[in-house]
Amino acid sequence: MRNDAENVRVRGSGTQSVYVTLRREILSMALEPGSPLDEVRLSERFRMSRTPIREALLRLAADGLVTTLPNRNTIVATIDFASLPTYFEALTLMYRVTTRGAAQRRNAEIMKTVRRHQKDFADAVAAHDAYAMIEANREFHVSIAELAGNPYYTAFFARLLDEGRRILRLYYSTFDDRLPRQYVDEHEEMIAAIEAGDVERADQLAIAHAAQIVRQIQEYIARDLDRPVAISMS
Repeated sequence: MRNDAENVRVRGSGTQSVYVTLRREILSMALEPGSPLDEVRLSERFRMSRTPIREALLRLAADGLVTTLPNRNTIVATIDFASLPTYFEALTLMYRVTTRGAAQRRNAEIMKTVRRHQKDFADAVAAHDAYAMIEANREFHVSIAELAGNPYYTAFFARLLDEGRRILRLYYSTFDDRLPRQYVDEHEEMIAAIEAGDVERADQLAIAHAAQIVRQIQEYIARDLDRPVAISMS
């Protein structure tokens, strides 16, 4: 018979497994926004009791990826397209301040981490692996923020990038997950500007990087969702 500590450990392992699996499915859009997440069916699917399922859903809710409705049903969180203008305004600001800050400070050791994530991103692009692209892109920009040295900016930027993972998934889908080499090259240009300490060049690249994402998402919404939304960063 298991003791209490063993039960907690096993349950925690189950919770983590469910959380990781559902999180990947939500972020990859395999589970579409608004999809129901029934505890009974999930319990049957994962062959677990409802307790670790419920705990995993609570973690996903904390990530903003699932929503509990007034009737207590749980669904995959919808994407609020109306909030995109303010989201992109904040995201663009973080691209700028972190890339500028990194160019001002420069650090060879942290740049090794930046380059490692850039290689992961390039490999994911070559493999047409959207989920890996999203993960590597997030780590690339967070490592630049860490180089900039303001932990408040880093935490806020990481949160924005996490909130925007599904938006980025839609963005990559506009290319059928075959992201042009241009986007790998843009990261390389950012690295070059940071290593050169060229603050203004880093700033210009950050602005352009954000602008093309906004433009592509705007076109996606207008074309594929038949609900044009004006996304402005001014």
